[in-house]
Amino acid sequence: MTEPPNGIVYLVPTPIGNLGDITLRALEVLKSVDAIACEDTRHSRRLLTHFGINKPLERLDAHTMNARAAYVLGKYPRLAFVSDAGTPGLSDPGAELVAVAITLGYKIEALPGATALVPALVLSGLSTARFSYHGFLPRSGRERRERIAEIANSSITSAIYESPHRLLETLTDLGQACGVTRGCAVVRELTKLHEEVFRGSLEQTFDHFQQGQIRGEIVIVVAGLPPNTAIPDHTSFETKALEQAREGKTARDIREILQNLGLDRNKAYEIALEAISSINQE
Repeated sequence: MTEPPNGIVYLVPTPIGNLGDITLRALEVLKSVDAIACEDTRHSRRLLTHFGINKPLERLDAHTMNARAAYVLGKYPRLAFVSDAGTPGLSDPGAELVAVAITLGYKIEALPGATALVPALVLSGLSTARFSYHGFLPRSGRERRERIAEIANSSITSAIYESPHRLLETLTDLGQACGVTRGCAVVRELTKLHEEVFRGSLEQTFDHFQQGQIRGEIVIVVAGLPPNTAIPDHTSFETKALEQAREGKTARDIREILQNLGLDRNKAYEIALEAISSINQE
């Protein structure tokens, strides 16, 4: 098959831990292209040096993608893109590069290979017949609550990427939304020396990881909503907060009302502040 006149972009998965997980085809492509775009040139250079590959490296990360993608594509007709680990396009700037390349008339070729998502789902022991992938959740605010509520209300398995220092917070938020007895698994440091899979309820999982220092890349896998299970409705909390804010109640007053309805203190205060801010902007 002939390549489009503008060129071709290869999305090349790289190991998420064990260097032996790179494929022969990935190595062949990395050796054949004009250049390799990556999130972190220092990180990717170590990987390429390990496999004896010496190609020009161009940085294309979340901060430089919009400004440099078209320039890099124009400079190198045969370009490979690698993320720091795993398959490009999943929770990294690879998706933005694909969009730019398509607009410019480039062919896109995605190679199969390493990813944390599929092994985590399989290792979780939960149903994989259907699942949803949520990437990294928003760090705070209404969008985070809505995404967590979506997971809580879903009847299928959900997978989330998370960082070590936010794991406990996310498990807490999931426990409040889903109920602490909801099944889950936390898969950590996949393919590495200290790989860990912990399976249990959200409460058991929180207790386990509260015991010591948390390290490594993490995937949280949450079971779907069991039939006939009642879960907290955060939308009703937000509606109640807006009603109270319209009546002139303070954030502290609204927080106490929401706490009495069963909401966590910090979450109640966050919703109270957003309600007052929303009323002030009306």
